[in-house]
Amino acid sequence: MSPVLSRYATPFITGLFLVSLISGLALFFHIGPSGFHGMHEWLSLVLIVPFVLHIWKNWRPMTSYLRGTPMAVAVAVSLLAGAVFLLPSGSGQAGGPPQMRLAAQVLKSTPEAVAPALGQSPEAVTKALVAAGFTPMPGQSLADMATAAGKSNADLMAALLATGG
Repeated sequence: MSPVLSRYATPFITGLFLVSLISGLALFFHIGPSGFHGMHEWLSLVLIVPFVLHIWKNWRPMTSYLRGTPMAVAVAVSLLAGAVFLLPSGSGQAGGPPQMRLAAQVLKSTPEAVAPALGQSPEAVTKALVAAGFTPMPGQSLADMATAAGKSNADLMAALLATGG
């Protein structure tokens, strides 16, 4: 490893960890600018590079950690803590940002049900969907319509937005 990389791996881990810590706390408490979300995601990914360099630089001491019980316990507890967030919440709803949950709920609806929200008649929405290559069936959900057409939900939502709504 070059001396420059060796010299900067740990300082960059520290700096990027602090950015991740502060942006993560701001996201958790819903404070600060909206840029914290992208900052947290992207710079947490960038943190991988100095982390790998740090492990490489400190490989010999790391091997003694890897053979010890504390590392096994720490990894197991960390994995269990992460797994808790993947368990179903019992609410029957998918997780994720509210706008994505709303979109998923809309996709469960029929064209007739979403037409008023788009400021369009059911006929106009159906016409736009047919023009985009979808085949609406009575009572069929938008998501099922996309699947039947071999298209994505995003394609269907784009067609809905093209109705002028």
